[in-house]
Amino acid sequence: MVLGASLLLLGALLWWLEKAPFRIPGDIVIEKENFRLYLPLGTSLLLSLLLSGLWYLWQRLRG
Repeated sequence: MVLGASLLLLGALLWWLEKAPFRIPGDIVIEKENFRLYLPLGTSLLLSLLLSGLWYLWQRLRG
């Protein structure tokens, strides 16, 4: 259930990021006639750093 919920949240996040009015450097968008590929590499890196920092703080505060 946790994996399913995580995949659902990841899909919603990617959908939102694709339609967001901003682009973080490092995000790759390839558009062709009947095809669009969106790879949020910069966003993934930023999100990973943010979550890692929050996890570190959480662990430090717990003892």
